Amino acid sequence: MEQYPVRKIEKPIDWCVTVPGSKSMTNRALLMAALSDGTVTLDGVLFSDDSRHFISSLTALGFDVLVEEEKRRVTVKGEGGTIPKKEAEIDVGSAGTAARFLTAMLGMSDGSYVIQASGQMKKRPMKDLLLALEGLGASFAYLEEPYHFPMKVTGMGINTEKCSKIFLNIDQSSQFLSALLMVAPVCLGKLEIELTGHRNARSYVEMTQQMMMQFGHPGVRMLSESVYQVQKHSYKAQVYQVEPDVSAACYFYAMAAITGGEAMVYHMRKDSLQGDMRFLKILEQMGCTGRWELRNTDQGSDFILQGPEGGRLKGITADFSDFSDQALTMAAIAPYADSPVRIDGIGHIRGQESDRVTVICTELKRIGIDCKEEKNSVTIYPGVPKDSVIHTYDDHRVAMAFAVTGLRMEHLEIEDPMCCKKTFPEYFEKLDAICH
Repeated sequence: MEQYPVRKIEKPIDWCVTVPGSKSMTNRALLMAALSDGTVTLDGVLFSDDSRHFISSLTALGFDVLVEEEKRRVTVKGEGGTIPKKEAEIDVGSAGTAARFLTAMLGMSDGSYVIQASGQMKKRPMKDLLLALEGLGASFAYLEEPYHFPMKVTGMGINTEKCSKIFLNIDQSSQFLSALLMVAPVCLGKLEIELTGHRNARSYVEMTQQMMMQFGHPGVRMLSESVYQVQKHSYKAQVYQVEPDVSAACYFYAMAAITGGEAMVYHMRKDSLQGDMRFLKILEQMGCTGRWELRNTDQGSDFILQGPEGGRLKGITADFSDFSDQALTMAAIAPYADSPVRIDGIGHIRGQESDRVTVICTELKRIGIDCKEEKNSVTIYPGVPKDSVIHTYDDHRVAMAFAVTGLRMEHLEIEDPMCCKKTFPEYFEKLDAICH
């Protein structure tokens, strides 16, 4: 399918949706499963382009991996921090989390590996993570551009008695910190990481820390606001349940917000580890109402969001630095607010699958919406979107977010809709079901 025509919703619709497992949690769980002492079974796994690249990379490295896609289950035989093959080649595709996490694992190994990547991933930032790994003793031979994929990684050599301190800048991605925190316990005696730069990105790092404890680690110590200390410790074999993807759920809640409808996403968790839960609070500040329906199962609750009458949203200024995947979702609904919407703290998303700050403004202007782009923010002014075709830049979140905008338009088409395979292959099928 080259273009997807979004169907206009003429009246409020109530819908119930199941979303796939969290990409962020799936990839963290896959990494810690491989690092565990023994077999780990992961349930509720997201099967998308990103996770498939992660799984195929583990297989290429010699890990015993059993995939049961129909059951949403992956079983990994962990090797306690060692990598079965001491030489191998992997391909991370466009999977940013997989690329950062696996690079850290290979950089702290005792082997030598080649990492290939897509053209898109070759452009994304890696330098600060690579510099940190070099500080630990890893070395890199760049096969094209310095500090970018493809590259050959020679690991530092596993030394569980070694204590190290490194400096790390996470202004471009908190994944750098998460990667080092997860790998260090099984490869070093102790690692101290002092953050430099200006970004205060906590939610994804907090998710990492919580998941490490769920896998048996006693916890990361905070020596100060900017200094993390992680001690040697093994990860335990277990059965682990991945949460539904809140990032995916937010698109459906945004649909309810702009149409005045009601959306329910099954199996959400009040105690979710995912930072995107904060977007639901933003929607409530804009005039939506939310409630939980509890289940008598261990699968969590159902969160229900009711949009305001007529989809009349309130304008808002909010800092999205800690849940920036929702910046595009907010941009998609902002034209329907009653006053300007300002999205702050998003300068780092310029280095994601696309320059998302520029893309937000380019595509909003394409549909006749006025907006102002700044280095770290976007301000969007209310208006009536005009018919057009949205360019997606091979960026899954652009495709999924602007499809929400189209629900109140006479005619909007999404170019290359299946770029959403990266994280949510069934997205447009579910949208079809809602619109019919």
